[in-house]
Amino acid sequence: MSALTVEGLRKSFGRLEVLRGIDLEVAEHEVVCLIGASGSGKSTFLRCVNLLEPIDAGTIVVAGEEITARGVDVNRVRRRIGIVFQAFNLFPHMSVLANVTLAPRRALRLSRADAEGRAVELLERFGLADKRDEYPDRLSGGQQQRVAIVRALAMRPDLMLLDEVTSALDPELVAEVLNVIRELAAAGMTMVIATHEMAFARDIADRVCFLDEGVILEEGSPDAIFTRPREARTQQFLQRIVEAGRL
Repeated sequence: MSALTVEGLRKSFGRLEVLRGIDLEVAEHEVVCLIGASGSGKSTFLRCVNLLEPIDAGTIVVAGEEITARGVDVNRVRRRIGIVFQAFNLFPHMSVLANVTLAPRRALRLSRADAEGRAVELLERFGLADKRDEYPDRLSGGQQQRVAIVRALAMRPDLMLLDEVTSALDPELVAEVLNVIRELAAAGMTMVIATHEMAFARDIADRVCFLDEGVILEEGSPDAIFTRPREARTQQFLQRIVEAGRL
């Protein structure tokens, strides 16, 4: 069974059609990286998969369940799909521990002790145990983003969606977040990652999809996409990346 199957996904904002028929299948434990210029539809695609944006056409199936079917409990679906944004979206008035335990206690009805046990285990795993009682504004950007990833993982999702999670970080903080994602991949987490970090995508992805104007124009192994792209538009995009020194 596939972890994620998307067929014919379309999404418009007013007259602007942002997604123009996306088809994507992601196997369990697979890491798929979405690359492409800003405005190509990567972020909108991830938001649609998590049902944060209503879709105009198409179907989305997660672990065998069509989540875009009529009458589906959206909140129940979201418990199975973790999403992390470039903006950390942590609650500033809550400690790190409170941020991480909020959803498991509210949505999964875990006891405080069980939620905190799960949270502490994750914070230790990702080098944040000493930050459990800190507030977000006392953390570096890289630490805040790691907390945001831990918060998503505390729900024990089947699928993780990561949307440009390093874009808001200073360059020296990027590596610590990418290392967390590498560890998740090594542990078998199924992930779809929108990223501008081409070297990282080449390193971590099982498959790379190049989005252009709302469609997946080309997909393949990292080696195929980055060294032997077939489409002229993919070649042009990667040439610009190389010239900018980002690959």
